[in-house]
Order: sequence, then C-alpha cells, then structure tokens
Amino acid sequence: MRILQDQSRTMSASKLQGSGEVRIAHSLHKKEEEFVVKRRETVFQSLQKLNIPCSQNKVPHIALLSSGGGQRAMVGLLGSLVQLDKAGLLDCILYLSGVSGSTWCMASLYQEPDWSTKLETVKDKIIKRLSGPGVSWGDAYEKLNKYYNERDFFSLTDFWAVMVITTYVKEIDEHTLTDKRSQLGKDPFPIYTVNDKQSKQEKGGDPWFEITPYEAGYSLTGAFVDTSSFGSQFDNGSKKKQQPEMDMLYLQGLCGSALAGEDGKELIWRKLQDFLKQSRPKTETKTSEEMKEEDPNSPHVEKGHQVLMDLVDMNVCVLNGKDPSAFHQSIRKTLNDLTGGKSQLIFPTEKLNVADKEAAKLYMKQYTEDVCNDLSQFSFGLLGIFFSVSTCMAQWIWGRNYNFLHRMTDESVPSALLKTEMRDFEDAGLLLNSPYISVLRKERNLDLIISLDFSEGDPFMTVREAAEKCKKLNIAFPEVNIPSEDLKKPKDFYVFKGQNTPTVIHIPLFNVVNCGDEVEASMNKYSTFQDPYSTEMITDLMEVAGKNISNNREKLKEQFAAVVG
Repeated sequence: MRILQDQSRTMSASKLQGSGEVRIAHSLHKKEEEFVVKRRETVFQSLQKLNIPCSQNKVPHIALLSSGGGQRAMVGLLGSLVQLDKAGLLDCILYLSGVSGSTWCMASLYQEPDWSTKLETVKDKIIKRLSGPGVSWGDAYEKLNKYYNERDFFSLTDFWAVMVITTYVKEIDEHTLTDKRSQLGKDPFPIYTVNDKQSKQEKGGDPWFEITPYEAGYSLTGAFVDTSSFGSQFDNGSKKKQQPEMDMLYLQGLCGSALAGEDGKELIWRKLQDFLKQSRPKTETKTSEEMKEEDPNSPHVEKGHQVLMDLVDMNVCVLNGKDPSAFHQSIRKTLNDLTGGKSQLIFPTEKLNVADKEAAKLYMKQYTEDVCNDLSQFSFGLLGIFFSVSTCMAQWIWGRNYNFLHRMTDESVPSALLKTEMRDFEDAGLLLNSPYISVLRKERNLDLIISLDFSEGDPFMTVREAAEKCKKLNIAFPEVNIPSEDLKKPKDFYVFKGQNTPTVIHIPLFNVVNCGDEVEASMNKYSTFQDPYSTEMITDLMEVAGKNISNNREKLKEQFAAVVG
C-alpha cells in the first residue's frame, strides 16, 4: 500500500535545466508523475471491478516485469498480456518494463495507441506480421546506410538491429519513443532497459540504465536527459550537437543485443558474410562506356569486396579452430594489387596457433584492424559500411553513443560517469535478465512486482540474482528461498514477501503445471536464437505462457488485495 507522494515536494528536489539539458534528481520526470496520477485512477476502477476494496489514496503500484529470452520472451510476453487482459487484471498494472527480447514485444504493442483496450485485435496484427515475410535485403541495406550516414557513431548495434532484429520482428520501425508521448493514455507506463558496459566493468559506476518516452538515464544515480537527446553530444550538462533521435528498430537492437557478450561473434560474421554475398558488385552489368569512364587511379570496388569476403571468412575460420593461411594469402595478394605493394600486413611465418583461442582472438583483432586501415585510404562508396562493421567487430563496439554526463561537475554523480566523451550500451540481460532495478527506484513506490521469467536455463536465476544485487545496493527486496525439489521441477507461481519490501511474484515460463514432464523439452523447442518461429509455434507458445496467468487468476487477485491493505 502506498499513498501518493506530494508532487510539489518531489519536484522541488529536481535540478531541471530545460528539456535539452541534463536533469540530476532522485525524482520522477514531471510527465511520468502526471501519468501515474491518471493511471492510478484506472487501477482504482479496475480493482473495484475485481471486488477488491481500495480507497483512492491507497491504490497499489504494481509493475509487470518481463525477462529477456529472444523471440521466446517476445511471444511469451504477448501471450501473458492477452490472458491478463481476459482476466481483468491488465488495467491494474502501472508499469511494464522489459529486457532484451521482451522489449521487441513492447515496441510492437506501443505502436498502437491505447493497445490495452483492443489487445485481441493488436495481438492478431502482431502475429500476422511475425508470420509473414521478412524485410528485404534492399530495404535492410537502405536502413543500414541511413544509420551509417546519419549519426557520429556507428556500432555493431546498428548492424545487429538491421540484420538480426528484423529477421524476428519482420519490420523496420522508424517511429521514436517521443512520437508516442501523446498516446500514453490507457496503457501501462513503458520502461526499456539496457546496461552501461563501461560501468559494468569498472568500479564506482552505475550500469543500470533506463529509457522511457520522456527521458533516458541512470536509474540509481538519478541522472537523466530528454529521450530525444539521448545520444546527442553534451559538454558540462549543455547540449553541443544534436544527433537524430534513435528509432524503435535501433532501440530494439540496443535492448536486445544479448550477443554483445562475445558468444555471438561467429553469428555476426556470418550475417556479414550473407550481406556481402547479396551486395557483390556485378561488373558484367557495366557498359563499355562506363568501364572507360572509370578513374584508372582508383581501385576496383570488386577487389575491396573480395578482401572483405576473405577477411570475414578468415575470422570465421579462426573461430572454428581452422588454419586461415589460404585466406591470408588471398588478402595479401589483393591488397598488394590495390596498394601497389605498399600493404603493411604481417602474418606469422609459422602457422597461427588457432588452438590458443585467446592468442588467436587477439591476433585476429589486430589483423582485422590492419586490413581495414590499409583499405581506409581508398574510397569504396557503399562498401565503407562493411569496413566499419569489420572494424567494430575487431574492437567489439556495441551501442556507442555520446555521454550526456561528459565533464559535468555534479558531486552526486559517480566520477566514472563524467570522464569519457562516449559510453557503450548493451543488453541489460548481460547484467541481470529482468528489469528489477529500474522499477525499484524509491520514487516509483512499488508495492508489487509480477516477474514473468522467459530465461533460458535456471528458472530462478533472475529472482535470486535480483535479491543478491539489491542486498549489495541497499534496495529493499524480499528474501528468496526456493524449495530444493523445485529447482528442476519449477511450479508456475511463487510469492516472496518481506518487511517493508515490495511483494514479488515469480512466474517461470515452462513449469510442471503447463508442461508436465516436458519442461526441458519445451525449453529446447523454443531456444533463444533459432530461425523465426512458425505461426503454429507462436500460437502454441502464447498458449503455454497464457496458462501461467489464467491458471493463477485468483492467486494474483489475492496478492493484489494483500498489497492494498
């Protein structure tokens, strides 16, 4: 039970410097506060319909969290929401927050104004799209080229969004979060989450980063910037250079970049391989006049393309522990043709020891950078994108953006966040595969969390890790005890309570209730990274996820009533 805080007191603590500047405050954005006031009225009316006694000043704050899990999380969240709606419980939700694949579902939902009032129609529309044809190579390339040319920083996130995310979501969504501000009426408030890669690796930083339609920033530090300005260049709290606002495709790539953990290098090289094959220059289509008009001093694009193909093949070869000498010989010959024998490539006189994976990785990082540096003196036109992707692969750059806290002097902000001009952002699931930390900001006053867990593997990892991290961060969180017999045979509904903590409901996707003895088989069938699910798989998985809600409607109502008073 929470009584709404006095808004004037909360906002007086904010250091508001204008929509284009940085806000340092442990308070909600004014527009989020206004949303909460209106949404509480919706929640109040919904509780009345459920015959749950509640006064208007004791309306509980309930958040629905959805874990990562690729398309499994995307489809599972949709199926869960449909059943929450049918059970009359969806309008009790104040916040909807996601990690990784669940944000793909959120992005699809919030395309539709007031989606929660027509969810059956919206659901059918989404399934039809997910079951339809993918994005064409031409449209994908055009979009990638747009990303490459529009912003100061280009990273693997751009390539990932265009080449991987689109294969699952089947669209290029160029809307922005701020486009949807005026449509935030009858739906839960959306919170997308990522993590700050540098802060995850360094002591003294704050890796927990949230993005809402109003602002983006560090959840625990309380440092935010208007969402339209996230990624723009700042200096000491003032905007110096505007960058285009990220669109929803990029946001889905940013949130859903699980392979930024280095396990996905081969997959990405193979995606680049496919792209290069599709974009192979076709010299046979040139007329004799065009051939005559070519600048004899400029290298042929075909040779640059061949170097890139060999470079990609060489990286894949080394990742698979195979000798890459043949690809090196081809690269060196073509580079010497292009540079007039001035290529500086060095290759070990003996065979590269691919068995020493760490040494081979470091070698290929330098080798890839050297090849791209050799080619950077030439203009290859559209091939420049692929050189950039290769360089990003060598340096493993994801989600690079300007740091809006650069050179600020505010003592309440960790110094580690102030020093660098840029920050790299990646999938929050690489830190914690459920967005607990963002919704647990004190100013959000949560009473109840419903955690939908679509993770692969241990069905209790997210809630246990959340408890551990909250303990270290001095955030109120109930103690989590899982019966030993449930570890391999999870049930479909767990409740964790504590003194002066939010109640946490934990719901594993696959469990003995909806899967019987087929829990492991179900997980294997719906793995995180596989080809897009068929229509049958989508509808089956939605049904499995939906059972976790419909089978527990009365238990959910009991917990809603319990946090009212």
